[in-house]
Amino acid sequence: MLEKTLKAELIRTGWILERTHDLEKLLDQLKLRGSDLVAITEPLCDGLAELYFIDRYPGFDLDDPDWPTLRQQIEGVSRLLTTIKGRLPSAAS
Repeated sequence: MLEKTLKAELIRTGWILERTHDLEKLLDQLKLRGSDLVAITEPLCDGLAELYFIDRYPGFDLDDPDWPTLRQQIEGVSRLLTTIKGRLPSAAS
């Protein structure tokens, strides 16, 4: 969800869609654009990039998930999504 949310914001700012799943690369693109969302997005990217790697490449998941942190990250991504959705033009426009 974070990847798609970042891509929506980047496209809104003129970024040409690129096939990537790299959250850090998407964060770097936000930084290049001077986005006011970097402070909110950076900790989410840092925390979730590691989980994405573990999920995509099994064998590195020896620790139990930190459920409280995961819940906070989900709430953070949801707030970010709400913010970005508010910046998009409405369908009626």
